[in-house]
Amino acid sequence: MRIPLMLAAALAGLPQASPAQTPDALYLRGLAATCANCHGTDGRPAPGSTLPELAGMPMPYMLQQLREFRAGSRPATVMTQIARGFSDAQLQGLAAFFAAQPK
Repeated sequence: MRIPLMLAAALAGLPQASPAQTPDALYLRGLAATCANCHGTDGRPAPGSTLPELAGMPMPYMLQQLREFRAGSRPATVMTQIARGFSDAQLQGLAAFFAAQPK
């Protein structure tokens, strides 16, 4: 896994669909899709949802929150279990991906 390429793709704002997407960009989009059940496609939850919008969230803030969920230092219902399944590199990629999404 090449994290610099994943981060560069995320920060460039991934297009919705492109046959020229790199494997790293597709991998990152796949990771982000695991968040869609609760936080909506590309981090935009359904109107009226009480869950936070991830799209456009600052990368450093989101990464800190994800790390705290994983460590168990930030209380949550399911995020502590979900975050434990990701490596630090994956959390960095997710934070970069959502930071690059328009609000």
